[in-house]
Amino acid sequence: MPPTPTDQAAQRWTLAAAILGSSLAFVDSTVVNVALPAIQRTLDANAAEAQWVVEAYVLFLSALLLSGGALGDRLGRRRMFMAGAIVFIVASVAAAASPTIGSLIAARAVQGVGAAFLVPGSLSLISSVFPAEQRGKAIGTWSAMSGITAAIGPVLGGFLVDHFSWSWAFLINLPLGLVLLAICATRVPEATCNLGDDGAGRGAVDVLGTALATVGLAGVIFALIEGPVRGWSSVAVSTSAAVGLAGLALFLRHEAGTMSPMLPLRLFKNANFAGANLLTLLLYGGLGGSLYFLPLNLVQVQGLSATAAGAALLPMIAILFLLSRWAGTLADTYGPKRPLVMGPCIAALGFAWFTIPSVGADYWSTFFPATCLLGLGMSITAAPLTTTVMNAVEPGLSGTASGVNNAISRTAGLLAIAIFGIVMSLAFNAGLDDALAHAGLPADTVQSVVSQRARLAGIVLPDGLGEAERQTLKATIGAAFVAGFRWTMAISAALALLSAAAAWRMVGNQRVAKP
Repeated sequence: MPPTPTDQAAQRWTLAAAILGSSLAFVDSTVVNVALPAIQRTLDANAAEAQWVVEAYVLFLSALLLSGGALGDRLGRRRMFMAGAIVFIVASVAAAASPTIGSLIAARAVQGVGAAFLVPGSLSLISSVFPAEQRGKAIGTWSAMSGITAAIGPVLGGFLVDHFSWSWAFLINLPLGLVLLAICATRVPEATCNLGDDGAGRGAVDVLGTALATVGLAGVIFALIEGPVRGWSSVAVSTSAAVGLAGLALFLRHEAGTMSPMLPLRLFKNANFAGANLLTLLLYGGLGGSLYFLPLNLVQVQGLSATAAGAALLPMIAILFLLSRWAGTLADTYGPKRPLVMGPCIAALGFAWFTIPSVGADYWSTFFPATCLLGLGMSITAAPLTTTVMNAVEPGLSGTASGVNNAISRTAGLLAIAIFGIVMSLAFNAGLDDALAHAGLPADTVQSVVSQRARLAGIVLPDGLGEAERQTLKATIGAAFVAGFRWTMAISAALALLSAAAAWRMVGNQRVAKP
């Protein structure tokens, strides 16, 4: 039987479980990005299908995060946390065994369902055993230690992709998941909350709200991803966009009127909560959209192996690990405003630096300093941001607040990947067409390349080319991709600056009172 008292031993084990649980979701996102070039090549996927490998996971994670956090508050945080872990592990095995791109996308969607209970559950478990004055430090530790697995995951995943198969990248979730279940079953205390009149009723699940959110997001994302491929005037794209926008509008209307909302809109009347979530939407939109394309650049354009591409982000993760525990005390000591303004500004410099590398760039003078700046900015921001969100609500709604903030961060990345994909496609196509028009290549060679434009930098060069033609095409395709990559990074820098402005205008500077 799990322990019931929230003593120091229970706090340590709960923190360990929270770290492992969030690591499952975090590692999966980073590993898939590194494995994506191999997945695209092996399963013969175009750019839109490759996007769906990421977006199917984030879609269900984003849509169900709110319900996942609320269900934990109502039905038991440990219970729902363990349920999410089981679903995630099973889906990971299914993803590893996927023979087609369609089955992989389906398995990724189920992974998103499991992660929707893991991500908010990790923070609500911390809130259930740590008092407010210790929560910032605990969340900082959670953020720092999660960075260890986030650092190991892409490198290990890249190694497995290079030496075995992309399938093995999903199986690294299995040992972490089994250890997590063992800790939860024996060491983590259960916690439920009796919600009052200002929260959702205990035991009531907002099924309609969940369905509307899922349909709304799915419709909009389908339109954004498939529009460049099928054409914006196609019936499927226009219908999907209309259904998605209507679903989101009905979702907001429903949440405003129901007695048991999964998204309590009244929480946004708190300026700290509203400002922190606006910052999250802008900053994590830029982060998610840009980091989706970074491994593709490193592997398909710069020529790095999957292992090296996974290791390329180690400086950022190392900085997050080294500074997150310290950053967790900033909001407690100085108030949240200053770190939530300074951090995104530094992150904006990192994004801007990513616009410098061209084809064949030297990693240490281009990607490395950009990665370090981005890591510094995110480390200053992440823990104070989470602490601000959790401290802005009463303890009984901590799971819901965590779900809201995580849903917004994931939704931001979901939308950004789709929108950045449009920007990338436009810039890539323009650059490719212009370069091919002046390359002097045979018409059949040009047609072979143009017919694969939906694969972006994953275009397979036709057989029978001379070395000079092959090098010309590789440089042309790489330069076209870099042009789009620079646009995505410039947009990310602008979003980061806007997030800093949101914190400056909306977030207060109250510190948590010490006992």
